[in-house]
Amino acid sequence: MVNGLVKRGLTSKLRGMDITIESEIPVGSGLSSSAALEVGFAELLNHVCNLGLARRDLAEVSFAAENQEVGVPCGRLDQYGVAFGGIVKLECRPPYRVEPLLFRDLTFAIIDSGIRHSTAEIHPRRQSDINRGLKALMESLEVPSELKAKLGHRFDEPRWEELPEKETEGLLSTLDDKARRRILFTLKMQRSTDFALKILRFEQVSKEEVVMNLGRARWDIIQRTPSEKRSYLILGEIMNDQHSMLRDLYDLSLPKLEEICSTALEAGAYGAKISGAGMGGSIIALVENEEKGGEVVDACRPVGAKNGWVSKIGEGVKVESPLPQ
Repeated sequence: MVNGLVKRGLTSKLRGMDITIESEIPVGSGLSSSAALEVGFAELLNHVCNLGLARRDLAEVSFAAENQEVGVPCGRLDQYGVAFGGIVKLECRPPYRVEPLLFRDLTFAIIDSGIRHSTAEIHPRRQSDINRGLKALMESLEVPSELKAKLGHRFDEPRWEELPEKETEGLLSTLDDKARRRILFTLKMQRSTDFALKILRFEQVSKEEVVMNLGRARWDIIQRTPSEKRSYLILGEIMNDQHSMLRDLYDLSLPKLEEICSTALEAGAYGAKISGAGMGGSIIALVENEEKGGEVVDACRPVGAKNGWVSKIGEGVKVESPLPQ
């Protein structure tokens, strides 16, 4: 973090200090423990040394510390999430636009499986699978030039939001199984997230959109639900679908994680999915209220959950009490 600030020309403003760190976030659990440490430390220096950094600056210097200084192949989502708080849409291409979303009345049960993972061991392999598939598509004579213009050779180059899923999906059969599933995952996750954004922006969604994204059987359940709960039920079903994609197309789940997810749903959660890099870490479950969240956490302990919490939407990084100048 200090190296990143020095590279921004802030050397003269920095000074030494004694620092104590206290945290309840379990490390390697898919709960952004590294980003919380980075952004929290950046805000401490920002406050004490009068660095004049905005939330975006805090996120960027924190990302650079983990990605460039330490060499972890992470994205920006964790750092921006910690810095801004709330619910945001982050565009992961320059200039990294942040859209704060107004839908904030959400409660989550956070369930730590106790299985530790490493982003550095998981992300590069999935990215390599995508890169291999993209290379094959870009070299294929069967792929139209207008589609290639939206693709690229690296996982971060395609304009995923502009790729027609049905047309692209039909070309994936020529790829090896892992590359096919990784690209299919990315396409489907893009569409699923776009659908979730409509709910989080308080936009109207039609019956046809719900059926297209979730299926007719779940629409039949949703339309019988009181109107004030429908948005939560839809968001929960989107989480369930995304968990299935993470499991079946991205190979990030384990039997213990599946048992925790199933138990959370049986205990009354609207939806549940893996958080973070997968292959361990935590399950995030959307629940009706804090009481239901406590019931979900308690239900998951007997099936192997190490710990659990109930959380509302956070505010992002902040100084809790006056610090010495």
